Amino acid sequence: MSRVLLHDRRIVVDGRPRLLLAGEVHYFRLPRSAWADRLDRLRECGGDTVATYVPWLWHELPNGDVDLTGRTHEQRDLAGFLDLAHERGLYAVVRPGPFIMAEVKNEGIPYRVYDEHPHLLPTTWDNRTVETRTIDYLAPEFLAATDGWYAEVMPVIAERLADRGGPVIAVQLDNEIGMLSWVTNSPDLTDGLCEDLRRWAVDRYGKDGAAQRIGADPGDPVAWAAALRTPAEPRSLPVHDDLGRYMRDRYRRYVAELRDAAERHGVTGVPFLINVHGTGGGRGRTFPIGISQLFEAYRGQPQVTSGSDYYLGDLTVTNVADLYVGNAFLAAVHDADQPLTSLEFEAGNGDYGQDLSMLYPPEAVELKARLCVAQGNRLLNLYLFAGGYNPPLAEPVGDGNDRIAFTGERHGFAAPVDPEGRLNPTFDAARRALHAFRGVADLLADSDEEDDGLALGFVPDHYLTEYHHPASASRAEQIADLERFRGMGPRDVLARALLLAGFSFPAVDLSAAGGGLSAAGGGLSAAGAAGRPPVIALASAATLGRDVQRRLVEHLRRGGGLLLHGVLPERDHDGSPCTVLADALGLTVTGRSEGGPHHFPSVVGHGWAAGRAEARVGYAQRLAGATAESVLTEVASGEPCAVEVTVGDGRALVVAADVPCDLDFWRAAAARLGVRPRLAPDADGPGLVLTSTVDRAGQRLLHLINVAPSPVTVALGWHGTPVLAGRRLRVPARTGLILPYGIRVGAATLVETTCELVALDGATVLLRPTQGDDKVVLATDRPVSASRGTVHVGDGRVTVRLPGAPDEEPVRISVG
Repeated sequence: MSRVLLHDRRIVVDGRPRLLLAGEVHYFRLPRSAWADRLDRLRECGGDTVATYVPWLWHELPNGDVDLTGRTHEQRDLAGFLDLAHERGLYAVVRPGPFIMAEVKNEGIPYRVYDEHPHLLPTTWDNRTVETRTIDYLAPEFLAATDGWYAEVMPVIAERLADRGGPVIAVQLDNEIGMLSWVTNSPDLTDGLCEDLRRWAVDRYGKDGAAQRIGADPGDPVAWAAALRTPAEPRSLPVHDDLGRYMRDRYRRYVAELRDAAERHGVTGVPFLINVHGTGGGRGRTFPIGISQLFEAYRGQPQVTSGSDYYLGDLTVTNVADLYVGNAFLAAVHDADQPLTSLEFEAGNGDYGQDLSMLYPPEAVELKARLCVAQGNRLLNLYLFAGGYNPPLAEPVGDGNDRIAFTGERHGFAAPVDPEGRLNPTFDAARRALHAFRGVADLLADSDEEDDGLALGFVPDHYLTEYHHPASASRAEQIADLERFRGMGPRDVLARALLLAGFSFPAVDLSAAGGGLSAAGGGLSAAGAAGRPPVIALASAATLGRDVQRRLVEHLRRGGGLLLHGVLPERDHDGSPCTVLADALGLTVTGRSEGGPHHFPSVVGHGWAAGRAEARVGYAQRLAGATAESVLTEVASGEPCAVEVTVGDGRALVVAADVPCDLDFWRAAAARLGVRPRLAPDADGPGLVLTSTVDRAGQRLLHLINVAPSPVTVALGWHGTPVLAGRRLRVPARTGLILPYGIRVGAATLVETTCELVALDGATVLLRPTQGDDKVVLATDRPVSASRGTVHVGDGRVTVRLPGAPDEEPVRISVG
């Protein structure tokens, strides 16, 4: 029996932090005879956990019975599959819905739920019926149907929980909650929901305040619903704002209902997981919408955490910051116990349409996995690990194929293991990554990413944009402005430049009470210069909430730093004027130049930014302030568009133009605020992501990830001290390294090395060369032996030199 806990942002199994490497295998898409082979393939790949959806649509029979043991079809034997996984030495993560997506029809909801309760398909904008098969989550009939499903499936899972001697270490509640209504811009606006929102608004604002914001009398249900379904100017922005905030509370209540039902039916003692959606088109720019929708449902809830749903395709300089920022934003809204996990970590080759319109390079899965574990992900679930076949529905529905899914007979043809059990090149890439993690799994499981005293500001309300009434011009304008500037900055430059310039950074939730704006808050491991609170880097639009603006001002007055990239905020999310931050900075906007077909605004630097060529920008917001020091001016007008300002004991650098991704400029900008990369990279080209993780004993791993299409050589420092005596390391194109730095090996310390750690067993370490002329430095007075290479002793240090080619057989080093 195993006890599983979420504690201190770790997954703790029997008192030991664990890194769980999982793969999604759908038993219901494979004959029983293939189950063992796919589970063995997962173990061969380096996995220790299998994950699977459990489709309600498949297990419920036409007569209403539920088969979870295979009495009517072997591919309904959930119990047998979990038992086999246990026999094969695997943990299990079970995902029983009610919604599962997974290309299953109705997203996994049985047809009879819709047939018996047609009103569950919600009303949306302008009194229309939604086109997707979403459901009003809190409708009593749906909750009752879901409870009936949980009454069947949860006891089967409960019998196999880890603390009862089984394999199940976590259970996911529902899947991608709120996604369908977002991607179709169809908010649920049933009569019951409108009435519930009325109660919520009156509780929040009072009757008169609610009437003023929505533009209808809360005592008139018909007028109230009409005002929500067809918001009119000038109330459109407050209506959209309140609708988004209310929906987040509704999702919170829905998750609470599901958890209560799961626990009532026996599932206790293991963590619950919430899958967060939002990537698309190979980018993560909209992923924070999913975080914003769902974080209230899990933040602060005991033994619950989120899981990312990452579909980014390849990892390149284009989108590497998307993945990094996605992880940082997820962590920013977690409590002190909630770890990062990835419940759908894209592992396939990209040929999802089976039309060869897209193929991802195999190394993409390895690059993405390396970055995620470096940022503290404690569970990665390769999705989909193994393909299969969609079985026919128990009762034909006449939809063209009568199978459980809309992908045809074969499913998961892009997976590392295809439906027939053949391997595609992503299997070897995934195996390389997972086996690289195995050697340092104990360290990764119990370490945290370090940072440079810099944090990216996360404003969840900047992503409260999933709904917009088609006729609302003010809402369209607001969303366009937010999408242009929020999160990673104009042109994504702020986050991309900081990351590729050698910084690593968490994010802080600026909407939270306190905002995490202190040296002790927000997960920051380092204070700014002279012990001041750290620097906040914020990509801001014209819309920024009043509370967030006030927190930033207080942060500055206490001595913090602010690197603001975008435009000066001028209104709150409900459209009301708000210039709290601009007023504190002593800045006013005198104009704005926008690039166009025949207009090419350019900027030039002054002071520390001088000496660079003029740079063309897409926009330049002109600023004026009595005490502002000019950093950039617009060439045509000569007016400042980037300035430095002192506020209280703090310092702000406002860059109100979308300057290019000039890494030297952004390093210098951070340095002006007292922040420098602790790893001090000296690289011969861009594309290298650097960070470090450390455990409580001070044992470190240095993570080098090259997303560029060409090799990069780099010399590293550690807070000014050269690493490996300043030796330049070669990181081949599209690869990564995890280098030990101060790791205990018996009575010795492995001070530094150019090798990756393959295994550590007491006083013996197995290392994989990476450079072709590798070196291992140990601090010890004990004798050291190596399976090959030469050993040099002197001044309390032992150096093992390993001539030869990189990727040769690992070397075994023992401390006597």
